[in-house]
Amino acid sequence: MKIEDQLAQRFVCPKCQSAGAAVKRFAATGTGLSRMFDIEHNVFIAASCLNCGYTEVYNPEILEGKDDVGAVLDLIFG
Repeated sequence: MKIEDQLAQRFVCPKCQSAGAAVKRFAATGTGLSRMFDIEHNVFIAASCLNCGYTEVYNPEILEGKDDVGAVLDLIFG
């Protein structure tokens, strides 16, 4: 199962306590030459609460580097 799917299923909003999120990957430019040439090498995952819209951003490199992503998400969302 992809990280995005796991995050969408396990997300519990810290603001309104609702379960479920819309999850998307997005890219962002850095600084210096990458910004000048519009090179988007920073990739993130955003999870937005389906109830209130509160959004949290995650670094997929950190989540994907873990052996058991489900365990990491359990630690985050309890």
